[in-house]
Amino acid sequence: MTGLGSDVKFFWEAFVTLLVITDPPGVVPVFLAITADRPKAERHRMAWQAAVVALGVIVAFALFGRSILTYLGVELPSLQAAGGLLLLLVALELLTGRAADPAELERAKANVAFVPLGTPLLAGPGAIVATMLFVQRISSVGAAAAFAGAICAVVVLLWLAMRFSGIILRVLRGSGIELLTRIAGLLLAAIAVQLIVGAVRALIKIGLG
Repeated sequence: MTGLGSDVKFFWEAFVTLLVITDPPGVVPVFLAITADRPKAERHRMAWQAAVVALGVIVAFALFGRSILTYLGVELPSLQAAGGLLLLLVALELLTGRAADPAELERAKANVAFVPLGTPLLAGPGAIVATMLFVQRISSVGAAAAFAGAICAVVVLLWLAMRFSGIILRVLRGSGIELLTRIAGLLLAAIAVQLIVGAVRALIKIGLG
């Protein structure tokens, strides 16, 4: 296979893998559940902020992830477990509808685009680990460009999914969003538990190895 053909193949492999992991359609109900009470302009701003944060996190781990984890003595499964626990906390809040105190609500208003939307929802453990594995396979400038293009394309799709989620909000209205919030919490909890289970299995294999 020629260099160009190999790079194109690498692009599509990385793009499809990251697209499946980040799951733009699956982000929509969680995004709506977290931002349903915000004005339209603020939801739009949070959508691009979350996308930019996700891009920054993924790029940072692509460039320095392995070095950072090695320096800290952290295994990839440990990072995955930590992300799963954080997602589980978010899922429990969505399921229970727990009301926070005013100070906590004010902090959440300022930071929700960063945590949990930007990370670990968009740039979660799965995306980070996949990114670090793809980086290890880069052997040319063309492959690096292809991988960078794949990351940017996925982030743009994530932004589009959140940016136009308001259409769904107008259709469902209050009661529908309440139901969607509970469903999103349940699905997010399942994803979080799966991340933790996968991390535990990987750590057990490392220990036995």
